[in-house]
Amino acid sequence: MAAAVESPWRGIARQAWQDLLPFPGRFAMTWRVALLCAIVAGVAMVYKVPEAAIGCYLVIFLARPSGAECVGQAIGLILLVSVVVLAMAPLIQATADYPLARIAVIALTSFAFVFLGAASQLGEIGSIIALVIGFVLTLVDQLPVGEIATRGLLYAWQMAVMPMVAMIAFNLVLGTSPHRLLREIVARRLRVAADVLEAPQARARLEGELAGGLADGDQQAMLARLFHTAPAAAVTWLSGAATASYRLLLAVAALPADLAADARIAFAGQCRAAARAVAAGARPMVADPEPAAGPTIGAAGMVRALLAGLAAPNGGTDAVAQKPPFLAPDAFSNPDYQRYALKTTAAAISCYIIYSLIDWQGIHTAMITCYVAALGTTGETVHKLALRIAGCLVGAMLGFASILFVIPHLDSVGGLMALVFAGVLVGAWVSSGNERISYAGVQVGLAFLLTILNGFAPSLDMDSGRDRIVGILLGNVVVYVIFTGIWPKSAVVDARARLARALVALSRLAAMAPAARLAATADAAQVEMEAEKAEGQLMLLPFEPPAQRPSAAVVARLAGLVEETRALLPALLFLPAPSAELSRRLADAAARVAPSGGCGDGPAVAAGDEDGGVAAGLTTRLHRIERLAAG
Repeated sequence: MAAAVESPWRGIARQAWQDLLPFPGRFAMTWRVALLCAIVAGVAMVYKVPEAAIGCYLVIFLARPSGAECVGQAIGLILLVSVVVLAMAPLIQATADYPLARIAVIALTSFAFVFLGAASQLGEIGSIIALVIGFVLTLVDQLPVGEIATRGLLYAWQMAVMPMVAMIAFNLVLGTSPHRLLREIVARRLRVAADVLEAPQARARLEGELAGGLADGDQQAMLARLFHTAPAAAVTWLSGAATASYRLLLAVAALPADLAADARIAFAGQCRAAARAVAAGARPMVADPEPAAGPTIGAAGMVRALLAGLAAPNGGTDAVAQKPPFLAPDAFSNPDYQRYALKTTAAAISCYIIYSLIDWQGIHTAMITCYVAALGTTGETVHKLALRIAGCLVGAMLGFASILFVIPHLDSVGGLMALVFAGVLVGAWVSSGNERISYAGVQVGLAFLLTILNGFAPSLDMDSGRDRIVGILLGNVVVYVIFTGIWPKSAVVDARARLARALVALSRLAAMAPAARLAATADAAQVEMEAEKAEGQLMLLPFEPPAQRPSAAVVARLAGLVEETRALLPALLFLPAPSAELSRRLADAAARVAPSGGCGDGPAVAAGDEDGGVAAGLTTRLHRIERLAAG
């Protein structure tokens, strides 16, 4: 992070290059997305489903490594879109002759669904629903009044539902099952643990794995149970093994530096043997609970117990994943959700008014841009705009090159499907990567598809592609102006809030009894995830307007606080007793660093002496955290 503060753009470029490199499963994800888009495009051409490019965009946007997750999302979107489209028929009839009333309906429904997407588990689907509603109502300007309620609704329903049906069928045949992904998660964590045991300098991989938290494994276990992709006993073991493997990483991170080399080698060998067994679809053999040499308490004892527990039917733990509430706890008290929904809606309505007044319907992609490019903080939004513009230019270049050199030689829908596959392959490679760059890949695919898919057959018309690219750029400009000029929220505000939540989680851990603390994997995972996301927000600060950025000293202080917060966790997990003093001081530090002066409810503990209740090994690090939190 220090390098990122000293030279932010160089660090961002280096990170972007690393994010483009291959990793296990990336190519499999890439070709599946490209093939599904080719199928969707072919179906749209044959059966004359409108806006084939938008349908393919939904596939790229919603594609996930888990086939079951794709199926679940597709079913949910089909149901939501069907209900919304049917409910809109009377609205369309009532507002067909009243443009101002139609704009008001777009604004109200947009605000409601964008707000729900931001403040609930609905997530990105909220913005997609708002986009579908806006798209349908803007068709009123293009269709005869008598056809609005039938053709307009049918177009919107076909546009959203056909690619989702294709996604369901495709993933039922070629999708990756969630229990297989769960096995890969467990095996990967075991291999990372072995790498760090053999070479402690490989801790960067361990920190990256810990930053991923428990959510992915918990979700795959839930999907495996929901869709019955594996026997119940196998899913139970995999679910427990996923939690146990995460605890194993925490224990490895806490191992003392002076641990004997033979103990490290023995642990590494057991981790690799267990990883091979898991990858092969088997349960690891029982590890020797009483090895001839090696410590049996503390972090090392925890490593031994967890490796032995992998042989148990429950995978080593009976921990049950915590189900998050549908609405965020501060959904109606935090104004950021309402402001975000208002800004997104204002940007979309502004774009609609602009292209309606100048009578240039071809740039309607400006409105779409507003729903897919807006994010919570200014840094996130501008970063996404940069990805969108870069992806747009690359995708447009691929599209126009295809029109000039490839499409003249195509004479069938099959040839067009092959072209879609090749072009989307580029975008899908990028979109299957880290979220820092994934949206650029989505945009490469969308711009390419918008350029070449015009009508229901191969076309040499470049005007439509040009108009849609202009629309994307217009939407970017409008979003930038609104999100940087109205209620701008710096990424540093979100970074402070996330750091505060991480410190509150540490405070809770410090107040627990040792056994309860070691079992509180969710709290430990929250510390790692919040610290990682805070660091990510700090890396987005160069994208903000200079006037809105904090000073370099503030960024360096918060970066140091991220590092110290992460470093405190492993040692704190293995405290021999609860520490009321440590808990209190961590809660106080959280209150100081939080942007609003508070970040949640920490444990109620009594004040103690300055360092009387703090373990000697933690005193220095705690002082650093307090100094950095106080500024």
